[in-house]
Amino acid sequence: MREAMLYERLDDKRVRCILCAHRCVIQPGKRGICGVRENRDGTLYSLVDGLIIAENLDPIEKKPLFHVCPGSLSYSVASVGCNFRCVFCQNYEISQVSQDQAVMPGRARTPEQIVDYAMRSGALSIAYTYTEPTVFFEFVYETGRLAHEKNILNLFISNGFLTPEALDLAGTVIDAANIDLKSFSNSFYRKYCGGRLQPVLDTLQGMHEQGIWLEVTTLIIPGLNDSPEELRDIARFIRSLGPEVPWHISRFYPQYELHTIGATPPETIQNACRIGTEEGLKYVYSGNLPGDNGEKTRCPSCGTLLIDRYGFRILGINLSGTACPRCGTQLDGILNCGGLEKRAGETS
Repeated sequence: MREAMLYERLDDKRVRCILCAHRCVIQPGKRGICGVRENRDGTLYSLVDGLIIAENLDPIEKKPLFHVCPGSLSYSVASVGCNFRCVFCQNYEISQVSQDQAVMPGRARTPEQIVDYAMRSGALSIAYTYTEPTVFFEFVYETGRLAHEKNILNLFISNGFLTPEALDLAGTVIDAANIDLKSFSNSFYRKYCGGRLQPVLDTLQGMHEQGIWLEVTTLIIPGLNDSPEELRDIARFIRSLGPEVPWHISRFYPQYELHTIGATPPETIQNACRIGTEEGLKYVYSGNLPGDNGEKTRCPSCGTLLIDRYGFRILGINLSGTACPRCGTQLDGILNCGGLEKRAGETS
């Protein structure tokens, strides 16, 4: 436990958390919506700082980040908690915290330990992922600063429901992010996630302006966010950020409280990918469809296969440095990573 960053003291020992866009006003003895930030006698504390509930060495493609050090490993960590209440959450066992939970689970870890473990594992990056890294922001920030001293990238896998104040700080340590754009409907965010759309759009815009490498994921749920009109709206918004921003379109499977809806038909995912391409996006990917052609990275200029994938596995990298070997078009992303050319030579 440590005193939280990004809050302000109010009268009567109340505090306002300014970390996420809920901007919770918290009474003494109470917690914010996330369940892991508590007002104790007029001081806001993070209850999960340094408590890691999940810690794994993942392929970076699992984040998913397809344009950051392809084929590399990412040391991935999470604490419990989330500022959303998505009824379709895939990690609800660790993301959803009750307001009266007395003891927060997790292994005690310091930022120094995480950076050391990442270096010893051969990872090129540390990913703050699985739950919602916004709610363990203090740990992200301190670990991120140390990681940069060791030339390790920081990856932020998030719902994007940050305040501008938090984004300003995050931008000093985060190199790349995958942000969920769950829908282009505010009513969807309110009904199914307990959030709002506009702060997510603002985060996407802000991250892009800060120069954070950005990829976007949309989980397509049949009947809820799969209309061609909504998909086109999402694609157009991403295109407004820049045609180089990759869009990952993922297949839904029944999860958590949303068991009445079946899995997304593959043709729905493929149609969404076509819409993204029609709207001018250079990189559109299908997700949760192992073996689908939409997993591959092709040159946006000539169509040459540049990175061949099956699920999270890299089958081959066909690059000349960081460019298409056929036409010379540069592949967008963070690609000047140690060993990329060597891996390309070994696997192509």
